[in-house]
Amino acid sequence: MKKIEPIGTRISKWGEGPVWLENSLYYVDIKGHSVCRLDPQTGEENDWNVGEEVGFVVPCASGKLLCGGDNGFFTLDKDDGSITRIADPEPNLPNNRFNDGKCSPDGRLFAGTIATDKTTGAARLYRMDFDLSWKEVFGPVTNSNGLAWTKDGKTLYYIDSPSKEVKRFDYDANTGGIIGGNAVLDLADELGIPDGMTIDKEDQLWIAFCHGGRVARFDPKTGRETDRIEIPAHETTSCTFGGPTGQDLYITTGIYLKDEEDQGGRVFVVKGLPVGGNTVTLFKDA
Repeated sequence: MKKIEPIGTRISKWGEGPVWLENSLYYVDIKGHSVCRLDPQTGEENDWNVGEEVGFVVPCASGKLLCGGDNGFFTLDKDDGSITRIADPEPNLPNNRFNDGKCSPDGRLFAGTIATDKTTGAARLYRMDFDLSWKEVFGPVTNSNGLAWTKDGKTLYYIDSPSKEVKRFDYDANTGGIIGGNAVLDLADELGIPDGMTIDKEDQLWIAFCHGGRVARFDPKTGRETDRIEIPAHETTSCTFGGPTGQDLYITTGIYLKDEEDQGGRVFVVKGLPVGGNTVTLFKDA
């Protein structure tokens, strides 16, 4: 039986981008300008204020954290909190910042931007290679969000939130190239906006619905919804698998500004699921 409960004490203004690494959950508080860590077993929590809105965090082979925010890509040293700037692909777009980001199974970073003023088509999806060089790989988009690769590494699923659909790309691990972009899930009739996304070991997609208070599981081959988890937070933003067996689903949320909620901004964990996720891929910087 599924069990849903909040964990940790932090109330994020806008929690996002959870990733599981070494018995801990890392995530960002976009509007709180922070990268956060939670150890569910001990209850220990840490956060690093990075001085800007930060859209994603991914772990690196070097031990550092790779992030993206208002001013482009940067690394964060967990030991001393120092930041090293890498590059800003959109220096002339002050209303844009990085949003969701994930590593491909071969260790490249894919991360996209969001037009915070909602200018249609003003954002892009980028790839960062092992040498820290970057290039645009898809666009135009407006609010680049969920990313997930199948377990064989040959397919990438991708969400540009306002489109209310999930696109499918063929992925070439030799080059980091993506081909295609056909829609495989039409979510226009769903309550809320498709936001962050993860994938389980059966290659089923788990999608968080912002403004919808839930995470739903979909079969991308048939388009059918196969599971649903209602979350007591209107702004349900993203999800990832983790825990001792990889079968705990961790869910981030934000604070709903239109009405007061008891648990908006909390991290939730769902236990008792029959399937788990894949091990996180580190960015290959070492």
